[in-house]
Amino acid sequence: MAVRRHLQRRRRRRNSILRRMNDRSNPLETLNEAEVFERYRFVPETIMFIVGLIQDQLLYDSQRNNPLTPLYQVLVALRYFATGSFYITLGDTLSVSKSTAGRAVRRVTDLLCTQVRQFVRLPDRNESICIKSAFHKIAGFPSIVGCVDGTMIKIIAPAENESDYLCRKGYYALNIQMTCDPQFRVLDVVARWPGSVHDARIFRESSLCKMMEEGQLSGILLGDSGYGLKPYLMTPYMAEDAPGNRRFNTAHCRTRVIIEQTFGILKKRFYALHCGLRTKPERACRIVTACTILHNIGIERRDILQDADVMNDVCAMADDLQVQDDAVGRTVRDHIRDTYFL
Repeated sequence: MAVRRHLQRRRRRRNSILRRMNDRSNPLETLNEAEVFERYRFVPETIMFIVGLIQDQLLYDSQRNNPLTPLYQVLVALRYFATGSFYITLGDTLSVSKSTAGRAVRRVTDLLCTQVRQFVRLPDRNESICIKSAFHKIAGFPSIVGCVDGTMIKIIAPAENESDYLCRKGYYALNIQMTCDPQFRVLDVVARWPGSVHDARIFRESSLCKMMEEGQLSGILLGDSGYGLKPYLMTPYMAEDAPGNRRFNTAHCRTRVIIEQTFGILKKRFYALHCGLRTKPERACRIVTACTILHNIGIERRDILQDADVMNDVCAMADDLQVQDDAVGRTVRDHIRDTYFL
């Protein structure tokens, strides 16, 4: 009897695998471009570009058990990023098992992260000139090379150091720092800090801060009042009673809102970042990085959300702990106000 039950289970498992193999058609061939974009957040041409970046590493050495092709592994991962679904739901949708779906997401995520230096990078000298000009056209703010801010990405309660990940909003999260240009392209991402860590500390310990202090990147960053005022990091005036302060703050707000819009576009495209990641913090950091790379790929290839909702042109002061300002930073800020906004 035991042998018979064992053979029956093997037969059912083999039939299940065969059904999945038969159902595993290529969505890029059966769906039109709009349907592909709706499900995977990219048009077919961009998906094939992504596959080309990592397909050699996605190939299996053996064809035993009919492994997923590189294209299908990428499609599984993109579907996960786009929906944030459970692996079992993802598997049922794409005719793969729960474990296969999870393995595909992990492999694609890890391989995308190896491309971070290619697609997430700070501008060179010529690019900085173009970025400064584009930022200046928004509200007349001079010499801006990027807007910096942090955003919370929800995660499940971690097994270790649980309290470190409880953010001020009352849920478990990662605090992700990003810097963007006027086209919503992410220039720098720091994805490794728990949600309880303050934005100012993340920036202070980042390589971007070191580069700005050493003059390796020429220009000024814009940040909210949760950051400390520096000669290279402009924050708004807390009081608007002095002449020009209100106009400075208005221009600062209209320019800095680009980073808030970047977060909104990123989370709308990859809903997994909006609804939360049900994984360990280390894995969640890699997923955020992978989605950031994909976001930049979409922008560079002009494969973007056509109906992306962006935030209104309204900025609020940060409700975080206020950080002490730098004296030289105050002098630079007053000079910018007096020169451009009086």
